[in-house]
Amino acid sequence: MWRKSVPRAARWLALRLVAVVVPLVILCAPILAAPLEAWIDKSEQAMTVYIDHRPAFRWPVSTGRAGKETPNGSYTPQSLKRMHYSTLYHNAPMPFSIFFSGDYAIHGTTETEKLGAPASAGCIRLHPVHARILFELTRDSGLDQTLIVVHD
Repeated sequence: MWRKSVPRAARWLALRLVAVVVPLVILCAPILAAPLEAWIDKSEQAMTVYIDHRPAFRWPVSTGRAGKETPNGSYTPQSLKRMHYSTLYHNAPMPFSIFFSGDYAIHGTTETEKLGAPASAGCIRLHPVHARILFELTRDSGLDQTLIVVHD
């Protein structure tokens, strides 16, 4: 019945799509389900992102300045917010926020010139492009499959 009701060109296209998409999904499935880790080294002001225990990215960050320390520890993200505005700091934009401990989050910043040095009020700032990548990886992996580790 399917062969008679669907034109030959459409059948050919459908079979080609299946031939390309199915192997691609099979190859990518382990990546999408892989554990995600973001290790933040405050002494180096750098973040290393691991996918399935392999280093995938290394980016400069800004953590808390003197008197506004970023807390050390291991965290599972609590929530994601594509665009958040700080209620504590004059509605400062916090794109691609990954909240990991109360009001502390990893997020993009407009102050990219300060990346690589402590400058925040405790959050972990990233370049907006990097924040988006991490946000999407976290969303795709799932909060329960993501680990954030902050250390000196």
